[in-house]
Amino acid sequence: MLKTRAKYHLGQVVRHRKHPFRGVVFDVDAMFSNTEDWYDAIPEESRPAKDQPFYHLLAENEQSYYVAYVSEQNLLPDYTGEPVDHPDLADLFGDFEDGRYPLHFQMN
Repeated sequence: MLKTRAKYHLGQVVRHRKHPFRGVVFDVDAMFSNTEDWYDAIPEESRPAKDQPFYHLLAENEQSYYVAYVSEQNLLPDYTGEPVDHPDLADLFGDFEDGRYPLHFQMN
C-alpha cells in the first residue's frame, strides 16, 4: 500500500523550484492523477516520479494567472510574506493572513 503525506497544505503559498512562478495550494493528489499526455509532454530528463504528492495551484508569474499541477519535488515554501494576486483566490479562500490563505469552506 502506497503511503504518502503531503508536505504542503491547502492555502499555503509555494514557489516552483526551477520556474519563476508561485501560487496557492488549493488541492492535493496523493500521487500523480493527471493524463499520460500531460506527463509525456514533460521532457524525459525533467519528469518527476509519479509516486509523490502533486499539488493544484492557483499560480501566477509576471505575465499571467493560471492553474498549475506540480509535483512535490518541484515546490518550495514561499517565505516572501507577499500575497498572491490570482483572481480566483476569493472563490476559495479568505484574506491573506500570517503568510497563508484560510479556506472559506471544507473541501473533499
